[in-house]
Amino acid sequence: LKESKRAVNSLRDIVDDDDDDDLERVSWSGEPVGSISWSIKETASSSTSSLESRDSSLQKGSSSYAAFPKQVSSYSLSSLFKGRNKLPSFQSLSDALSDTGVKNYAPELRRPKAEYKDYSNDWSPKDTVRRMQRGKVCSLERFRSLQDKLVLLDEAVAGHDGNVITAVLIFLKRTLRREILFRELEVRQVALCHLIHFLKETGEQKLLLDLLRFLDRTEEVALSQYREHLNIQDVEKRREFLKGCIGLPFSAEDTSHIQDHYTLLERQIIIEANDQHLEMAGQSEIFRKYPRKASILNMPLVTTLFYSCFYHYREAEGTFSSPSNLKKTFKIPDKQYVLTALAARAKLRAWDDVDALFTTKNWLGYTKKKAPIGFHRVVEILQRNSAPVQVLQEYVRLVEDVETRLNLATKYKCHDVVIETYRDLKDRIQLTAYKCKVERGSAEEEKINSILNNT
Repeated sequence: LKESKRAVNSLRDIVDDDDDDDLERVSWSGEPVGSISWSIKETASSSTSSLESRDSSLQKGSSSYAAFPKQVSSYSLSSLFKGRNKLPSFQSLSDALSDTGVKNYAPELRRPKAEYKDYSNDWSPKDTVRRMQRGKVCSLERFRSLQDKLVLLDEAVAGHDGNVITAVLIFLKRTLRREILFRELEVRQVALCHLIHFLKETGEQKLLLDLLRFLDRTEEVALSQYREHLNIQDVEKRREFLKGCIGLPFSAEDTSHIQDHYTLLERQIIIEANDQHLEMAGQSEIFRKYPRKASILNMPLVTTLFYSCFYHYREAEGTFSSPSNLKKTFKIPDKQYVLTALAARAKLRAWDDVDALFTTKNWLGYTKKKAPIGFHRVVEILQRNSAPVQVLQEYVRLVEDVETRLNLATKYKCHDVVIETYRDLKDRIQLTAYKCKVERGSAEEEKINSILNNT
């Protein structure tokens, strides 16, 4: 087509459009178009044109181009290059190119040479990996020998593309025996990590356990088996499953965690059954006043402790639902216990229990308030639970750092604490400035005036 366009452009320079009618039209056979001999020959050859075109195309099938059918002889040279024909029975150039004989060859003439390789089986492992990285579809079935598959895997790992590595591993998992796959991956740690992660994500537990056993990773085998408890919905079956997990080859630290998990679930089953009965019978005031919003089963240890501090705070240590029993059984640190108990009792606005939580006695019998979490955190938790100002002031006074104490007292409007702190600091300027922040005629203003008037 490009050659034809060049020829048309060159002819337009030589032949003028006005002289087009004077040109003699010549067919492909050399006879003038429209002459008597030309008409006779065209009529005689019309019946055999299709057969001759088939024969000629078969004879020249091995060449780089195909012969046009004979019916294109109805063109004159000028109509071919100028795109004009005066007889209504003549075909246009586009119609001729749409014939079946030409259609078989047109796609190959138009397709770039690089596209031929998309349909070939000659890609090397390196080229295949590169094409996969570019997002092109590649068939891996041509890699049949073990050596080719391993080279393909090594090239994928060298390409540092996780998606390609995973795709190759899926292919190897499907086409290799497990023993061979495990043996080869043992010396290829990057690919091994990808496969382990893939099996965890897809939930292929049996193959994952077989792989970990082959690698002699006993602790990982135990953890994978233990993770199966997440798929067990029935609480009794989960408890029995956890009981069986205690004997698995865990590390010493993990063994204690598994034991605690089993003990906690067993304790939760007992507490849940008892509290459900009390709530339905309506025998407990706290359950009537604060109905339970959710079951305690399968909850974490901290949630269970909060539940126990909320509903069973004053129970004896010998009961399973007692907070002190939970603290002792699971070795909960003092800081965690105090934080959880404070949040639970403050939510109930049980300020006496909050006070008792921080009150300690020394060996002489004197009482003292002590907080393992710091009194500034106690103040924040109390304020979040809408504690009254009198309760807040008591604990703001116990904050040791002066600047922190002033900030908290100013933030939560504990005026007495601010006034007493400035008095202890003998800061008349700050005290005078703070006088403008309290109400006129209030007890706080009288207290500030009394301090300022004291020489």
